[in-house]
Amino acid sequence: MFFLLFLIIYFMTISGNFLLIVIVRMNPTLHSPMYFFLTNLSIIDICLSSSIAPVILRTTLAKDKSISLLGCASQIFFSLSLGATECLILAVMAYDRFAAICRPLHYNTIMNKTVCFYMAAVPWSAGFINSLVQVTLTFQLPFCKCHSINHYFCEIPAFIRMSCGDTFLNELSLFIAAGIIGMCSFLLTLTSYLHIISTILKITSSQGRQKSFSTCASHLTAVTLYYGTSLFMYLHPQKHTNFSNTTDKVQDRVVTILYTVVTPMLNPIIYSVRNKDIKEAIRKAIGNEA
Repeated sequence: MFFLLFLIIYFMTISGNFLLIVIVRMNPTLHSPMYFFLTNLSIIDICLSSSIAPVILRTTLAKDKSISLLGCASQIFFSLSLGATECLILAVMAYDRFAAICRPLHYNTIMNKTVCFYMAAVPWSAGFINSLVQVTLTFQLPFCKCHSINHYFCEIPAFIRMSCGDTFLNELSLFIAAGIIGMCSFLLTLTSYLHIISTILKITSSQGRQKSFSTCASHLTAVTLYYGTSLFMYLHPQKHTNFSNTTDKVQDRVVTILYTVVTPMLNPIIYSVRNKDIKEAIRKAIGNEA
């Protein structure tokens, strides 16, 4: 049952995000900063899901549920780097909406091609650098006799709980990274949307107000789901969590599945359902095929 569930989720993630990328690339009207960042988000979601879902599918059915140390380190590296990149890209997308709605006359100047390139490159670079530091620190920990990961897949919090050594530096590093990347992204997003909502409320035309709210609603939905689950996972103490409590175990596993597997599946649905331009492009593509 779980194998079929994760298989369906993984298939929907890959097909939905791939379709979104193709639709954006095929339509010149969608070649704008907003859809450039949305394409980046789709690429991240495909890669993030692919670093986790296949391993879950294999271990769900296989009798031998072991994973090599290199395989585990690779999974942590890519899932953590892509997760951090997504966090930052969502903040960049919020700033893009702020520039479009609050500074419409200067939008093309603010969000020119060079700026867009660097605003996409910085999150990718920061995500991979942070992941390299965290993985290096994690695999310097002693694990003594315990080599069983009490999780669906390899993730740093599970390794910290498994270690028999002093994990203070690891927890501090993880907390600082989550604080800088997660909280800074969240605060930038929150500030952008406070300005956006304030500007939208000043629009006299009800049609213009509705269009602006519709454009931002999809992004707000994705941001709330992703930030809420990922910040919960990485900003609470790992070593001292009461994992003798079954509720704590289940809670952490469910939260992890939400932001690593479910959210990448929901993003293309959220952005296509709430976005008139995407829906119109899909209708044209279907019409041309017919």
